[in-house]
Amino acid sequence: MGIKKEQSKNVAEQIIKFLTGKRRIHLENEHIWLIAGLGNPGKKYEKTWHNLGFLVLEYLSQDLNISVNKIKFKGIFGTGEVEGNKIILLKPATYMNNSGESLQEAVSFFKVPIKNVIVIYDDIDIKSGKIRIRQKGSGGTHNGMKSVISHLNSDNFPRIRVGCGPLPENRDIVDFVLSKIPDNLHEEVFQSIKTAAESAKACVLQGIQKSMNLYNINKD
Repeated sequence: MGIKKEQSKNVAEQIIKFLTGKRRIHLENEHIWLIAGLGNPGKKYEKTWHNLGFLVLEYLSQDLNISVNKIKFKGIFGTGEVEGNKIILLKPATYMNNSGESLQEAVSFFKVPIKNVIVIYDDIDIKSGKIRIRQKGSGGTHNGMKSVISHLNSDNFPRIRVGCGPLPENRDIVDFVLSKIPDNLHEEVFQSIKTAAESAKACVLQGIQKSMNLYNINKD
């Protein structure tokens, strides 16, 4: 009888250790966030509308004091900690249309919950100088987001869309988004970059809904 009791005790202890261990890992993962800015690598695409995601990530990198200079996951990334949250900043180097390949590798490596993946990108349907946060949804006409959704096999993650619209009349959309941001719009675009970075930080520290309430005020 004594041996059976001891065996039962050992089994119970192992079960408790297993369950509490799994719970601890789960809780730790809840505080891991991947923030990805979409764009195209190379000087040719610097300061173009299609690289607004990169520009926001660069601002966020400075604001959070996280250097984005490590090469892995088919991109460039950096890690840091903000108020108990582990933050991974990622710039895919796959070119826009294959952005999902980079995100998939990073998400898998760091075991980031899909709902803690924040993707920042340009949106022609939003006026330049404005941003919009969505908790989930399709990629619309944006090929970078389509790739991300396809590779993550989910659209249930937040995204921050930075306006580059409206599309000028008689202008091809691809030609337009790959064009340089005009000098006369630099100030208003910079403000949208700053706001997008602030909203990403708010998503992590205050929650997606709170961030949406704060930054989705202006609907035009």
